[in-house]
Amino acid sequence: MDVLRTPDDRFEKLPGYAFAPNYVDDLKGYEGIRVHYVDEGQNEAPRTFLCLPGEPTWAYLYRRMIPIFAGSGARVVVPDWLGFGRSDKPVDDNVYGFHFHREMMIAFIEKLDLKNITLVVQDWGGILGLTLPMDLSERFARLIVMNTAIPVGESLGGGFQGWKDYVASRPDMDCRALIKRACPHLSESEAQAYEAPFPDQRYKAGVRRFPQMVMIEPGMEGIETAKRARHFWQSEWSGESFMAIGARDPVLGGPVMSKLRKTIKDCPEPMVLKEAGHFVQEWGEPIARAALRHFGDIY
Repeated sequence: MDVLRTPDDRFEKLPGYAFAPNYVDDLKGYEGIRVHYVDEGQNEAPRTFLCLPGEPTWAYLYRRMIPIFAGSGARVVVPDWLGFGRSDKPVDDNVYGFHFHREMMIAFIEKLDLKNITLVVQDWGGILGLTLPMDLSERFARLIVMNTAIPVGESLGGGFQGWKDYVASRPDMDCRALIKRACPHLSESEAQAYEAPFPDQRYKAGVRRFPQMVMIEPGMEGIETAKRARHFWQSEWSGESFMAIGARDPVLGGPVMSKLRKTIKDCPEPMVLKEAGHFVQEWGEPIARAALRHFGDIY
């Protein structure tokens, strides 16, 4: 497989981000392809927060939440999907598929032998991540879910179609500008951190592909897996859950999250952040603290 690796100097002196990189390049079925992850806290901690980013972000998105989770005495692991962040980036757009990413994450969880996991998800982190616990149920204990969905071949509305068309028309999409529009409170250097993984258009196959992969039409890859996941969350999930919603998200905001809440067994009333948009982790400090209080992790 032809892959690109973003030069390390692209990640120097990122504001608010001082986490050391960690890598694994021997995942089963993905040998020789390097996956990056942040790993903070103690490896032998009794709890692990597994934080999954989405399109077109990477571990940088969780920088406001990582110290709070780690400060509770937990281990915090934040991997970058292949094609994003500091992970390797397959060049061929056709490599990117639902099960290509899902199976990579399963191999990653098993390689690190993560246990007693609090799954933290948003966007594609949820579209993929919410399908993981049903096949690794002994490893997952809790859920923090933000602005995402479990699509099963049905439309997510005109807002999503507009987003899909927008990305399709911009093969070299400016991730800095996208994040800055969605999160106007960020500095220019913070917004630029989201463009750092992509020196040029060749590196952006994942950015181009993720919106096109969302299962909004019958027959798309991942639908049957997502249907199993919906059943799992409705009928088999026995862990604790916490939901936070960025209310200004025009695509995966309140209405979509309300439907998702009904899918998750015993999911409590959500925390709604009126000023937050789709990339809700950029308002992440109060979410992390509220979730820890909800779970009883703040002593």
